[in-house]
Amino acid sequence: MPARSKAQQKAAGAALSAKRGDTKKSELKGASKEMYDSMSEDQLEDFASTKRKGKPEHVKK
Repeated sequence: MPARSKAQQKAAGAALSAKRGDTKKSELKGASKEMYDSMSEDQLEDFASTKRKGKPEHVKK
């Protein structure tokens, strides 16, 4: 499932970086911290690899 917004894609990228050990888990905040705990590396990679072009900054609820 691809990311629905730029913010979601960025959060997934941050969580993926921490999952791989490139950044510390303690540096994560908000959505990226939740994604780190609840998603697998493959799921995060799918979200993070989504193209940003044409995506809104945030998704309206």
